[in-house]
Amino acid sequence: MADIIQLLPDHVANQIAAGEVVQRPASVVKELLENAIDAGASTIKLIIKDAGKTLVQVIDDGKGMSATDARLSFERHATSKIRTADDLFQLDTKGFRGEALASIAAIAHVELKTKQEQEDVGTTIVIEGSNVVSQEVVVTPKGTSISVKNLFFNIPARRNFLKSNTVELRHVIDEFHRVALAHPNISFALYNNGSESFNLPISKYRQRIVNVFGNKTNEKLVPVEENTEVLEISGFVGKPEFAKKTRGEQYFFVNNRFIKSAYLNHAIASAFDGLLKSGTHPSYFLNLTVDPQTIDINIHPTKTEIKFDDEHTLYALLRSAVKHSLGQFNIAPVLDFERDPSLDTPYSYKNNDTSVPKVEVDKSFNPFQEETKARMTSYKKEPVANWESLYVGLESKGTKTQQDFSEVHFESEESTPSIFDDEKQMENVNTTYQLHNKYIVSTIKSGMLVIDQHRAHQRILYEELLKNMTIKEAVSQQLLFPLQLHFSTQEITIVKQLKDDLENTGFVFSSFNDESLEITGVPVSVPESEVSIILEQLISDVENEVPDSHFSATDLLAKSMAKSLAIKTGQSLQKDEQEHLVNKLFACKEPNISPTNRSTFITLSVDELDKKFI
Repeated sequence: MADIIQLLPDHVANQIAAGEVVQRPASVVKELLENAIDAGASTIKLIIKDAGKTLVQVIDDGKGMSATDARLSFERHATSKIRTADDLFQLDTKGFRGEALASIAAIAHVELKTKQEQEDVGTTIVIEGSNVVSQEVVVTPKGTSISVKNLFFNIPARRNFLKSNTVELRHVIDEFHRVALAHPNISFALYNNGSESFNLPISKYRQRIVNVFGNKTNEKLVPVEENTEVLEISGFVGKPEFAKKTRGEQYFFVNNRFIKSAYLNHAIASAFDGLLKSGTHPSYFLNLTVDPQTIDINIHPTKTEIKFDDEHTLYALLRSAVKHSLGQFNIAPVLDFERDPSLDTPYSYKNNDTSVPKVEVDKSFNPFQEETKARMTSYKKEPVANWESLYVGLESKGTKTQQDFSEVHFESEESTPSIFDDEKQMENVNTTYQLHNKYIVSTIKSGMLVIDQHRAHQRILYEELLKNMTIKEAVSQQLLFPLQLHFSTQEITIVKQLKDDLENTGFVFSSFNDESLEITGVPVSVPESEVSIILEQLISDVENEVPDSHFSATDLLAKSMAKSLAIKTGQSLQKDEQEHLVNKLFACKEPNISPTNRSTFITLSVDELDKKFI
């Protein structure tokens, strides 16, 4: 037989490697930003167009590259970060594999401009799909500028699998946040479609967090500091009252590298045990510094997973450090079982000065004076004269009295007229029962109907909200005091995009700025206390939704609000509420499924029930 095993060409191998390294435009952003940091840059600019699908450009003022290095940087396994295998256990750089630039160049049009400080001119290289188109001398400032255009131009299937610009932009901004938060000693700027989205100057860590997430974040932060031989912890956690329903603001950095760790996240959650509402998650921005020899980064191409030598010790230290900070800053409640609450100073007298009480005595008071007795008797009520007048009109004779009472007519027993003609119909009215405060059980001709109350109410609200937004006849309830909510710049942008649809549902906005919005009216069915929760859920859904050509922003808004407003599992319903829910569900156009395409009810026929008893 002929030999069938052969080496793959370099451009094919690069495209295969790109499938692991470059999953979306955000992957390109991450790799280029990390290369700029490794180059010792103090100022980094990120420019994107169409969420990175058309252009991702990173400009830095780092040390730059020579002409030979610039050309060699696009070869596979070419890197300046390590020399031997032992260097993998002493990593102090972001990259080390030498795959990123080769993978990016294999699936995009790349233009690189770079110059070292001591050189007079720099080098520019143009590569299209691993093919070097040109390499020339160019006049350019110190540092490196790399542009990645038309991502996945030669892999149309991968390009088609990219999500909408809104979703891809969120991933790009997430990567930008991760790198910017890890390096507050570097100035970062982000430009999206020609407009400046972020401009983060060199600052302290707390100020960097505030610059990224808004000024309101400052009051939410509690500092965490712990230094041991094994681990150094620094950073901040969010106060429990500001916990969110989403996990957006959760950042772990190990040796200035962003990581994901469910195990360490559980340590934070256990430190907050008893302080959070159900279904909410704490915010944290924590830097962990450990010995590079005790961790293994070379596990996953994205380098977000790390193996630790002694996870149990890190878990215990992290949990105790966070718990200590919450207690130190009076976040956690303190229980004193020996305190006598009756000795506490009333709140209204807390700041008053103490003084000797004044006692006033009436020296002329004499309890034996005649005037006092007269005064006391004057308050006696005179007996009612002519008490017999109360009984005028009543005969004293017994026979006559009996005759009078015999003529008295009493009301008959209360009777309620039936709205049904026969008793059979009446028997079928009260046929709904609530099971475990989750399901509504009702009878039908063929057997039994079991309805999921949460999904059913979602369907009802979804169709009502869509009708309001389409017909634009929503009723709004004006608030006595305007409600001011604070969000990050990116979240405010999302709310602005949905402003018209939100107003059609009944929301009334009075003002918008970069970090807050003011609401003066809400839909009738929305309680004021739920407004912030609804908008947070809506923003999260918009960021994470997988758009489809069949769905619009209006549909997404209706889904999100219906999910937030629907009655929850565990809520007890009265008989009339159960019946109303059943009737409204079957009045819907699509009663069978919820807005998320899940079944709202199931039916069990008598035959199926009979089989259970065989």
